[in-house]
Amino acid sequence: MKKIIILSVLFFNLLFFENTSFSKINIKAKSIILQDYLSGEILFEKEADLSIYPASMTKIMTSIVAFDLLNKDELSLDDKFIISKKAWRLSNPYNSSMFIMLDDEITVYDLLQGIVVVSGNDACVALAEGIAGSEEAFAEMMTAKAIEIGMENTNFSNSTGLNDDDNYSTVRDILIMSNYLITNYPNFYKYFKKQKFTWDRTGGDPITQPNTNLPLLIKNKYVDGIKTGFLRSEKYSLASSIKKNDRRLISVGSGFKTKALRASESNKLLNYGLNQFDTIKIVKKNEIFSDLKVWHGIKDKVSIYLNQDVYKTIPKRKKKYLKVKINYNGPIQAPIEKNEIVGKLNIYFKDENIGTYDLLASENVKRQNIFSRLLTSINYLIWGDV
Repeated sequence: MKKIIILSVLFFNLLFFENTSFSKINIKAKSIILQDYLSGEILFEKEADLSIYPASMTKIMTSIVAFDLLNKDELSLDDKFIISKKAWRLSNPYNSSMFIMLDDEITVYDLLQGIVVVSGNDACVALAEGIAGSEEAFAEMMTAKAIEIGMENTNFSNSTGLNDDDNYSTVRDILIMSNYLITNYPNFYKYFKKQKFTWDRTGGDPITQPNTNLPLLIKNKYVDGIKTGFLRSEKYSLASSIKKNDRRLISVGSGFKTKALRASESNKLLNYGLNQFDTIKIVKKNEIFSDLKVWHGIKDKVSIYLNQDVYKTIPKRKKKYLKVKINYNGPIQAPIEKNEIVGKLNIYFKDENIGTYDLLASENVKRQNIFSRLLTSINYLIWGDV
């Protein structure tokens, strides 16, 4: 028998956002996107699939490749790489630089700080050569990683983001990359909010430089990253993230006309997301969600769970009802195996289904012996009780 359980505890006076919400804000960028991190909902976008030159936002992937190796213990923060002429030539006031010196030996930790905080092109090449032997080979690793994580319109030809027609992406792809960074490397992601980096270099006085994203980090205390960029052809760009309480939003924009607009418009969009929308937790991954009746089992109920987090993002105003329903054919016939799909969780806005998820059994439920099954069936016939 088909059963439907409406979970009244999950009724909210809410409205799922409409496209008309997007017209309420104007962002001065050529291409931009805003995402709610937990729900994955896109809250705003403009020309998000337009091909762009990612400039120094490329360095997010440069870092990710290194973080991957660090997590696999194939690389150590204490490892040292010798600085080549190619890397050293980028160590000058005309490039973003951590000012490395020829033939010096620098730790992976210092190179990563030089990349993440001060956007050093010299540090990128030094790290790339140290890991892969050449920057070209490292760029192949970057592109392979991009394909692996679902960046469908991206190619990396260098580790820095400096001018190259073959180094291209979209703000949507950079959003995917930024999301991946935050999810998979929380211990390293904290580097991106450091306001300055002091490098006690060999043979010279210590150098202290500010984070290239410092204007936004200062403007909004909840911002914790991510990466700036600039190319004369592309103008200013920025991947940014804000975390306030349990909410996180990620924005990626390109084509800001000035450095000041890069910070102010990104801040405006992040605050728009925080102020206009709420993130609602429906269920957490692997938590017991409810229980369902069982037929001919040694237990009369089985607990159920979802193998993923389920969040929904909704506007704070214009409220309607969000309904959460469990659909299953029940009572469920034993035996039941752990992790077996036993029903569906359906989320509705008005009469529209906005999400369907598998409900899984949290345990094995064995079948009753034949005598117990007979008694259960007789009891049902007499009393209608399962």
